[in-house]
Amino acid sequence: MVVIHRAHGFRFVIYTADHDPSHIHITGPGQAKINLTGTANKQELVSAVGIKQSDMRRLMAVVAEHREEFLKEWERIHGKSD
Repeated sequence: MVVIHRAHGFRFVIYTADHDPSHIHITGPGQAKINLTGTANKQELVSAVGIKQSDMRRLMAVVAEHREEFLKEWERIHGKSD
């Protein structure tokens, strides 16, 4: 597990033994999974449990802002996604 970012009391994580497509997990008071190359090649929420809707909006904005950086980290850890 590699923590690639922290914001708003949450950790943005890439697991080293994970699978395609490129995605991140967000952990803190709740959990979420976000694909980095979802529909229209943008981030896409896969699931969220225990995160307030207002926090989720904030977290999605963080992912949008840092998406390219997160993709580079995914590629560094896993290689290029299909």
